[in-house]
Amino acid sequence: MTLPKVLRAAALACAAMPALAGAAAAAEITVAGGCFWCVEADFEKVDGVSEVVSGYTGGDVEDPTYKQVVAGGTGHYEATEIVYDPETVSRRQLYDLFFRSIDPFDDGGQFCDRGESYRTAIFVDGPVARADAEAAKAAAEETLGREVVTPILDADTFYEAEDYHQDYYKSTERTLTRFGWIDRADAYERYRTACRRDERVREIWGEDAPFV
Repeated sequence: MTLPKVLRAAALACAAMPALAGAAAAAEITVAGGCFWCVEADFEKVDGVSEVVSGYTGGDVEDPTYKQVVAGGTGHYEATEIVYDPETVSRRQLYDLFFRSIDPFDDGGQFCDRGESYRTAIFVDGPVARADAEAAKAAAEETLGREVVTPILDADTFYEAEDYHQDYYKSTERTLTRFGWIDRADAYERYRTACRRDERVREIWGEDAPFV
């Protein structure tokens, strides 16, 4: 399925326009697709998405830290909360895009990131959202001819991640890496390439991969 994509600048411009009387209220979905930096970078390119927040959900530790989550044992996923305009893009379209941005056959993490915090999932807040998610999952299975292991789970408390994780992919803040001190945006690009995320998604989805 080919779905519309626009530059982040265009999405922000739309979001900044004055609200019209009777306009639909913003809606949101929560998904886990491995590294939340990557999911945020992907979905902030989608026309109708005004914001993507990185965070944690699905576990049993209140207000966890990044170190706690990636160490394992909290039950939390690295997740993102995607805020969107339902008059521009539908929840079902976002779920379709989500499946086409991950490896839906991997239940042990995503790409080079392994462990429970990097598993994929869709978190739904009711029967209508669940029906949309199940339909998108069934469509992915039909397209790929294989079982999709991504679960559809009841929504749980979403905890926003630390400030430095937000918009990491475009941050000009400097960070120390094995390449020396570089911008976080540069560190993100090097990480994404080394993790082979786009390569694997392209291998699975081919021309149906919207973000690679």
